Amino acid sequence: MGKKKDFQTRLEIEKKKLNNNQDKNEINKGLFFGNAFRLGTELVAAVAVGTIIGFILDNWFDTKPVFILIFFFVGFAAGILNVVRTAKDMQR
Repeated sequence: MGKKKDFQTRLEIEKKKLNNNQDKNEINKGLFFGNAFRLGTELVAAVAVGTIIGFILDNWFDTKPVFILIFFFVGFAAGILNVVRTAKDMQR
């Protein structure tokens, strides 16, 4: 009976280790998707804000595509800069 009980004890310990590893993998997977969503959102938000500013300025000065194009690219550059900066912070 001693060997059977010893085996059951070791089996329970290994099951707990396996469950802990699975929980950690689920947490890491959630963090990965959260970070990916954050980076995508930062890029899209910067482009959208730049384009909206360009649209407003074009309506104000009556120069239709000029400011939209300029601020689209400024927003894109700002978005890329934000993504790079945030990715560096995530690596730390």
